[in-house]
Order: sequence, then C-alpha cells, then structure tokens
Amino acid sequence: MNAGQRVARLVPMLGWIRTYDRSWLRGDLIAGVTVAALIVPKNLGYAGIAGIPLQNGLYAAAAAAIIYGIFGTSRQISMGPSSGLAAVAASAVLVVGLTDEGDIASFVAGITLASGVLFLLLAVLKAGWIAQFLSRAVVTGFLFGAAIDVVIGELPKLTGTSTTGTNSFQELWSWFGTFGEWNTVTAIVGVISLIVVFGLRRIAPQVPGALVLVVGGLLASWIFQLGDLGVALVGDVPRGLPSFAVPNLGIMWDHAGTVAIAAIALVLIGFSQTAGDARAFAAKHRYQVDIDQESVAQGLANTGAGLFQGMPVSTSLSASSLNDHSGARTGLASLTSGVMVLLTLLVLAPLFSALPKPVLAALIIEAVVMGMINIPEMRRLARVQPFDFWIAIAAIVGTLAFGVLAGVLIGIGLSLLWLIGVATHPHIPVLARKARTDVFRELSEHPDDELTPGVVVIRMDGGLFFATSDALEDRVRELIHSHDGLSGIVLDCAGINFIDSQGCAKMGDVVTLAEDSGITLRLARLKANVSATLKRDGVLERIGVGNVHGNIATAVQAQLEATDPPPEQDR
Repeated sequence: MNAGQRVARLVPMLGWIRTYDRSWLRGDLIAGVTVAALIVPKNLGYAGIAGIPLQNGLYAAAAAAIIYGIFGTSRQISMGPSSGLAAVAASAVLVVGLTDEGDIASFVAGITLASGVLFLLLAVLKAGWIAQFLSRAVVTGFLFGAAIDVVIGELPKLTGTSTTGTNSFQELWSWFGTFGEWNTVTAIVGVISLIVVFGLRRIAPQVPGALVLVVGGLLASWIFQLGDLGVALVGDVPRGLPSFAVPNLGIMWDHAGTVAIAAIALVLIGFSQTAGDARAFAAKHRYQVDIDQESVAQGLANTGAGLFQGMPVSTSLSASSLNDHSGARTGLASLTSGVMVLLTLLVLAPLFSALPKPVLAALIIEAVVMGMINIPEMRRLARVQPFDFWIAIAAIVGTLAFGVLAGVLIGIGLSLLWLIGVATHPHIPVLARKARTDVFRELSEHPDDELTPGVVVIRMDGGLFFATSDALEDRVRELIHSHDGLSGIVLDCAGINFIDSQGCAKMGDVVTLAEDSGITLRLARLKANVSATLKRDGVLERIGVGNVHGNIATAVQAQLEATDPPPEQDR
C-alpha cells in the first residue's frame, strides 16, 4: 500500500470526493438538512439529560457530524449525542457530586475526550472485540433501566417540584410526595407536551415530533408569557460557534476513577451501536465498511466533541435511518448536517432561551422511552432464552438501585460471569448410534438410539484449554464410576478445535485415569492441529496411534474387537 492509499484509507472523504457523482448532490443535501431539523431539538434534550448547557449539545452534534463525514466509512451513519450516552454522562456527574454548571460542562467534555482517546487506542491495537464482552441482553437491560432512571429524574420538571433520594426508587417515592405542591400551569404544559410528542409519533410518525414540540413550546412561551406564570425556562442560550477548550484537568484528575469507568462504558456502548448500524447500512446498500476505521472515526468524533465543549457521541439510529430514507449517498450528507447545526448556533440559538423546562422534559422523556426502552427485545429474550431475560432484568434493577454507571459495571460483571460459566462448563454429551447406521447422535435428544455394550461415546464441544480441561476429566471420572463393566471410552474430538498446554496435561491425566481404571481411551475425528500439539507433549504416544480413529464407528468397532466377549452394559 503506497502513501496515497494509506492517506485515503485514513481519510475516506478523499476517496468519495474523487469519485463523486453530481447526481448524488441533491439527495445528500436534502438528507443533511432533514437530519439537522431532527437532531437540533433532540440534542437540546440530550444536553438536558447530561446536565450541561443546551448549546453544548449542539456543539457536540456539529463536531461529530463534520468529523464523521470526513473520517467515517458508512455513507448513511449520522453521528451525534444519544440518550444512552447522555445518561452515562449524567450518572458520572452525579457520582462526583458536581453542582456548578461550568464544572459539569468541563467534566462531561473531559469524559467525552477520554472516551475518544480510548476509542483511538482500541483502533490502533485492533481491539474492538473488547466491546463483545457486553452482551446484547445486558445492553438491552442497561438501556431500559437508564431510560427509567432518566424519566424519573425528569418528572419534577413536568410538575415544577423537586425531589430527593440517592437512587431512582427513592426519587420516585419523593416525587409522589409532592402532589400537593405542583405548579398547575407547569403541569398543564408538561401534560400537553407529552401528548403532542407521543401523539404525533402515534398518528403521524413521519412528522418530526421533537421539532414540532420545540417550536410549539417556544410560541406558547411567547404568547402566554409562561415565565411570568411560574413556568421555569431553560435560560440563556448564547449565539455563537464553539471554541476550542481543554477540559479542566484538575477535575479530571480528582475523579480519575469515575472518568475511567465512564469512558469504558461510553466506548462499550458506543462501539456496539456504531459497528452494528454501519454493517446494517453497508449490507443494505451493498458496499463495505472498515470497522477499524469506524473506531478511528468515532474516536476522533468524541475527541473533537470533547475539545469543543461537547458531550459523548455515537450513532443515532433514528437520525441515520432518516438520513438513509432522505437519499444520503455519501459523507456529504453528514457534513451538511454539521454545517446546518453551526448555522443554527449562529442564528437561532437565543430563541431556545425561552423554551419551557416541562417542554424540554417531555422531549427528553420521549427520546429515552422510544430510543432506550425495547419491550419487543425483552419479550424475545424471555421467549428465546429466559436466562438472558433475567440477565437483562438484573441490569435494569442494578441501574435503578445503584445508578447508571453502576448498572454498566453490573452489566459487564454479569456478561463476564456468564462467559466464564459457559467456558468452564462445555457441553460433553453421551452419543448413541442411530439404528442401522454409523451415525452417532446425542442420546438426550434421541433416547431410542442404540448404546454399545461396554463402550461409552462422548463428544466435547469447544476448545480444550485451561478453563475447560477440568470439565473433561470430571466427565470421564463420572462415566467410569457410573457404568459397570465399562471397557472403553470413545472421545469424539470433532468439536475440539484448539488445545493449550494445560489441556494437553489434562488429556494426559485422563489417559492415566483410564489406565488406572482398566479402560481404553480412544479418540475419534481428531483435528490435525490438536493432534500435533498432543504429539509434541508426548500425550499422543501414551494414547497410542492405534487408538486414534477417523470416525466414531471405527473407534467403537475397534474397541469391541479388542474386548472378547464384550461385557454387557446397563442402559
């Protein structure tokens, strides 16, 4: 690969600019403007979730869209703040106990920058697979719990009250106790806002409900002078472009542990969202995406958002889908969205100062409910694999009881425990022969199949390594103790595609166990790489070349011929 090709791979925009078809221009521009109309009001809500000034949400949206348009490989992805990432940022702020708006904004920008650097590090190391340690069930449960947490946090804004409590359950109970203190006008505005935004999604899903709600809220605030009636307004939203600013390193250092946890959570969630969406759009439109470059693009987008006083960014599926449906063909659509957000900051930003807080709360509630609460997926988990469903429930409860950041940690812990549990308990079933054939199948699934007297056939599924080797020895020991008159064990090795040094040693222990019990151990369908490793360790010689067979039927027949007469075995 020459220098030009390397540069083009690092900056994909250079590639699509050279081959740009003018017929794509109309679709890209329309898509960019349309997406901007969607994300501007939504990003006001995301900034509200994170607890930062509203304009900072737009700073992040502009930076992410422009940077991703330059460095991303997906033609339809729209990069920007999301409800899930905003909830993580808000939880980090809550953990460190910051109250000054400037400190909060700097801290959120700091964890955004940290996540961007971590993304870039993973891209350099090609370690994106780390995101796979957060299972889909855990992500579903975490986002569900985080959405409920955010909704509970927004309820006081709908009623003009305040709550106390250290977790979601306590805050909800506290809010129920404020019924007699509601500001009537605030509550009316809040209820109407919820009806508008959810009603439009129900009866006219093609209408941008968030934009309608923001415009309607601003008009109502001006016409009815809602501020004078006791309705809280969002306050000053200054006009102007974002400026380059390094986050407060002192605050970052003082809360380094929380910063690290938040950054890891943002990367795990962000990578899983972006990689999946990028692949989906690439498959739909028949082109390829570079997942490593996607990590670079997302890392740079978060780094840029952090350095321009923004908040964490990732893929927005709703915005990306709108981008796609509106005709986006290249990254120019993303660049257009970013420029439109900048124009909004230059021209329209002060208008948002009069936005009623209950309108903003309704906007936030709609965003998290529709974007993070996935009831169909919870139903699917319950139907397909109840264990995954309960993992998701545990993540929900953990998030509500201990906070969003703790919910992420609980989710990671549950994922790792599940992985360890699966790895250390490989499936080792007993096999039996299908009548009048040489086909051997799992006895538990085919109880009418034939067992061979004096011989037990088992199959190990998965690699034989340090985490699984004890399971094999335990299974062989169990078979020896539970079968009278056993003369041989045939181990089907077709599923063993890897063996390490500890696996070799354990296979040697199994050979010793069989010898001490007067039983012959035979291997069937042994893969070449596994055979070579056993040979290097001398285990294959102990087993004996004559006890290694090409298929199960041959191994069973060899054992029967070596035993005359064959002993009977209870079924």
